[in-house]
Amino acid sequence: MTTQEINTSEYAEQLETRYAEASRRGEFYIQEGTIYFDGNSLGLLSKRAEASLLAMMDAWKRHGIDGWTQGEKPWFHLSEQIGGSMAPLVGAKPVSVIATGSTTSNLHQLLATFFKPEEGRTKIVADELNFPTDIYAIQSQLKLHGLDPAEHLIQVKSRDGQTLTTEDIIGALTDDTAIVILSGVLYRSGQVLDMARITEAAHERGILAGFDLCHSIGSIPHTLDDWDVDFAFWCTYKHLNGGPGATGGLYVNERHFGTAPGLAGWFGSDKDRQFDLAHTFTPAADAGALQMGTPHLLSAAPLIGSLELLNEVGIGAIRERSLALTGYLQQLIQLELAAYGFTVASPAGDTERGGHVFLVHPEAARICKALKANGLIPDFRAPNGIRLAPVALYNTFEEVRSAVQLLKRIMEEEQYKQFENKRDVVA
Repeated sequence: MTTQEINTSEYAEQLETRYAEASRRGEFYIQEGTIYFDGNSLGLLSKRAEASLLAMMDAWKRHGIDGWTQGEKPWFHLSEQIGGSMAPLVGAKPVSVIATGSTTSNLHQLLATFFKPEEGRTKIVADELNFPTDIYAIQSQLKLHGLDPAEHLIQVKSRDGQTLTTEDIIGALTDDTAIVILSGVLYRSGQVLDMARITEAAHERGILAGFDLCHSIGSIPHTLDDWDVDFAFWCTYKHLNGGPGATGGLYVNERHFGTAPGLAGWFGSDKDRQFDLAHTFTPAADAGALQMGTPHLLSAAPLIGSLELLNEVGIGAIRERSLALTGYLQQLIQLELAAYGFTVASPAGDTERGGHVFLVHPEAARICKALKANGLIPDFRAPNGIRLAPVALYNTFEEVRSAVQLLKRIMEEEQYKQFENKRDVVA
């Protein structure tokens, strides 16, 4: 289709009508005069998340210590209940999912539990495009075992600097590998990895397969149980809209139940034994065993409302609308912005593209600042990347069209030259 055919409000409205099933814009707080395309970094606040947080505060006010066992949502089993609400989004049984910790602490826990270097199996495979916190955690765990990360951490190389090939990943799974840990969706380019095939290849070689789902949970469907993934972990403040610092989540395949947690803590206890307060640890019989300290209830509370909304809509409808939004964005970028030096680094195919589009431009930092000055909230990734995430639940096709027109105007008028081409302290 030509620019004249798709770059119109009428065409955007047609798409809005066609993919209206997953839109819940009225459920979210959206600042007037802004286009928020940073939901892959921090999702917007929904009215239901606000209500569930206020309900938690009210339970504290009304019940005090008895909130652990009284009120509408008693706290003692809340981590398991929230985990059960996340389970449909990752294709898992509720007992395999627990709301706990953070991305980094959960990865440390999982590695402490499952990384058992033995003669000939001492290496962990990750990739060179991974988010740094995963690499830091892997390096730390290797050092705790007396292993040199320079030798025992194998990072799969990217052929183009933006994406990975399944063949290269599988090729790195050698006989001395113990675990492979990769992202379900790469945080920069938004590439969706073939988790099923990678897991199968790992298991054929006697290797455990784990995935970081920070950028995939809530944006694409998963079937972790069917894929037979060993473990997974994620944050909840991006596409799950749980709020800044919201409690994270982890998954453990039920065939690993009974494996003693590497980092034991009292909230990983069997619930019937927890308040025995014995000095002999009796772990829970499911994923709850990997909990450590007392749950951060005020950081978990918004998830009650946000997950209710996500499951009401359904991940299938969310994915369909998300693909349409990012596909429309890529179309308009190719038609309107190629002449200004922008390169789309995200995969074009629907099966390989996550919930955001990644643009590369040498002036990316100052372009992001110009976008913000004009009311559009993007996400800068050093050294030269712009992430744009039109979120299915609250962004519109007209916002996609307006965003591309704004980018074009910024380039035509050279507005970006008013800003320094380097990131702010927080980017």
